[in-house]
Amino acid sequence: MRTPGGRVAMTGYIEGQYSGLTARPRRGYLADSLARVNRRQTRAEVRFGLSDQAEGWSGCAEFLARPGAFERWRDDLGSWLADTYGDSPDRTSAGYVMSYYLWVPGYLAALLFHHERRVPSLRPADLAFRLAAPRPHPAALAVLSPHFVCLPDDPAAGLPEATVVPDERALAAVLRGRYTAHAARFVDAYAPGVRLGRRMLWAAATDVLDSALWLAGRYGGAEGEGVLDAALVLGAGEAPLTSASTLRPVGGGTEPLRWTRRRESCCFHYLLAAGQGLCETCPRLSRKGR
Repeated sequence: MRTPGGRVAMTGYIEGQYSGLTARPRRGYLADSLARVNRRQTRAEVRFGLSDQAEGWSGCAEFLARPGAFERWRDDLGSWLADTYGDSPDRTSAGYVMSYYLWVPGYLAALLFHHERRVPSLRPADLAFRLAAPRPHPAALAVLSPHFVCLPDDPAAGLPEATVVPDERALAAVLRGRYTAHAARFVDAYAPGVRLGRRMLWAAATDVLDSALWLAGRYGGAEGEGVLDAALVLGAGEAPLTSASTLRPVGGGTEPLRWTRRRESCCFHYLLAAGQGLCETCPRLSRKGR
């Protein structure tokens, strides 16, 4: 709904206000990119801006400013885990929410980089998300700023909203820098309320970026290109990231070749009801076991 000042009020975990985002963007702008990449995947709704009736959306900046919102999110997820598995360890709900939140900037950046070779603003003030029910995971993601970074041959390179960098390596560096800046805000806001160390939180940030680029390729029908994007963007894994891409091929011979990776962080899914076991990408598994 509209506030008296004409700004859009969003309801959800956090109420945020955004102005000037409902006008129809011209062709070639970031809205077109987001519409195209949205059609290339089904994991979450991806969009530009918010409509006048943007109920249930949470702005990342407001969310990070109020750590109590994370506590409510973990409680809601804990209830769903208890209903589904009969158990809900605090560490598991904290691990899930850790990855769920980081997926917002990570997945948006990965989709646009892989399919469009564009990097949007990833500032918390420029992103929003909406949680699904009954499992409270981000089901819809929105970019709120029309500005983006692109390559010289991008058809929109001359637009005032575009900043041009010379090559893909430079574009990958922009993505990495913007993502880690957002992740740093998350780590500062999330760490005090959970029993997860900062190294674990940065490991999760690394996992999300690596996985998001990989999956952007897989969902778009070019898994190998997603793997190459992950290697390019994560680079040598300089701090604050905890590693380079850990994607690697497995199989061959009598088995089909496929890609897998070693997680840097743990989701603590194995702490749920007996019999859940470890994920095949779990850092607790040996390479042979994985």
